[in-house]
Amino acid sequence: MVDKHTHSILETKNLCIGYPSNKTNKVVAEQINIQLKEGELIGLVGANGIGKSTMLRTLASIQPALSGDISINGKLLNTYTPISLAKTMSLVLTEQLMSKNLSVFELIALGRQPYTNWVGNLTETDTVTIESAMEQTNITDLKHRKCYELSDGQFQKVLIARALAQDTDLIILDEPTTHLDMYHKAYILKLLQRLAQDTGKTILFSSHEIDLAIQLCDRMVVMTKTGVISDTPCHLIEQGVFETLFPKDLIGFDDKTGSFRVKK
Repeated sequence: MVDKHTHSILETKNLCIGYPSNKTNKVVAEQINIQLKEGELIGLVGANGIGKSTMLRTLASIQPALSGDISINGKLLNTYTPISLAKTMSLVLTEQLMSKNLSVFELIALGRQPYTNWVGNLTETDTVTIESAMEQTNITDLKHRKCYELSDGQFQKVLIARALAQDTDLIILDEPTTHLDMYHKAYILKLLQRLAQDTGKTILFSSHEIDLAIQLCDRMVVMTKTGVISDTPCHLIEQGVFETLFPKDLIGFDDKTGSFRVKK
């Protein structure tokens, strides 16, 4: 197992996220100062519409920050070339249906594009890396299946395997448990926890499964109406952060069990 909390992979300084406008920028969140370290599993949580997707898109360089800095491995995000960024960060986002026409092996092999030659030929190293990614996600038996034949849970594991095959220090996932039942939600997040521990990769995911994230994450990034807070789940519970996420008329947070409850 890799020692944790040794090297900072991603860091933001006074980051402001939102949408530019000719008149006034629409600010979603500001003064964001977070640090994600090697081997950590980090859950990004908050109420619907709070800006989790905007945060992930900004950290992933899909949309620009309004102000502030984002650094990966000590290097400013905006100084990375597309190829160098693809060798540093991999993304697991909502997939279009066209990708499901590929076989499992073919889809995972797309993760090797930053390393292959201009015609995309796989070397022996590429093939070994793909095979290893399938083993790590327990999908070797699905290798020759078409992705459209898979269940949602199986397909999510294939996307995670593709990110592993890309061999980056940082993996970012947007809502990896969407459309899954409770068992498979827990399975996917437990898988991510194990991968962070075994590979030393930093894994950041957004989720509505706050209870599961509290149980499994090393660190959480919580978006609230008053700001963005990053700390360990235990410290966030002690600070009463989760109690502020939802209106108190229906949902309450039990700091003893670390879970939300519907009020009677």
